[in-house]
Amino acid sequence: MSTTTSSIQGACTAQTTITTPLGQMLLARTARGLAGVWFEGQKHHPEPLAAPQRPDDELLRRAGDQLQAYFAGENSRFDLPLDLHGTPFQRGVWQALLAIPRGSTRSYGEIAKALASASAVRAVGGAVGRNPVSVIVPCHRVVGGDGSLTGYAGGVDRKRALLRLESALVAA
Repeated sequence: MSTTTSSIQGACTAQTTITTPLGQMLLARTARGLAGVWFEGQKHHPEPLAAPQRPDDELLRRAGDQLQAYFAGENSRFDLPLDLHGTPFQRGVWQALLAIPRGSTRSYGEIAKALASASAVRAVGGAVGRNPVSVIVPCHRVVGGDGSLTGYAGGVDRKRALLRLESALVAA
């Protein structure tokens, strides 16, 4: 278990699971905000969480509703408080992901340069892969320098589906 995952484990106050067109997703929150959104079987999935199942939790319900609207093509923005657990570098990468517009992609190298760490491409890749808030923090919008669909913690097929949903990928 990574430091990020163990930090989330200890801070979560509620969790719920939703069904999406791309599979089950676990949503978890802390007292400060949404801390986790993971596809079933995703790398770095923290389950089981000790937090109680709370499908009636207001923040988890709003997150689930916004995700369902996103998958239905009705929502292009998420309006949720986030509580991102990670190192300062990881949180910087995740903030950079939040700046990638829907329908666009960025390469790992472009993100590294934007963070004034042009030589940190591998570290950026590691941080992208450990993003605890899938879809909402759009790590699926990160591609290889040549535009190729590189790895995705939720699986490359899901990455392809998310990019198609956002019209960032015409055919692949």
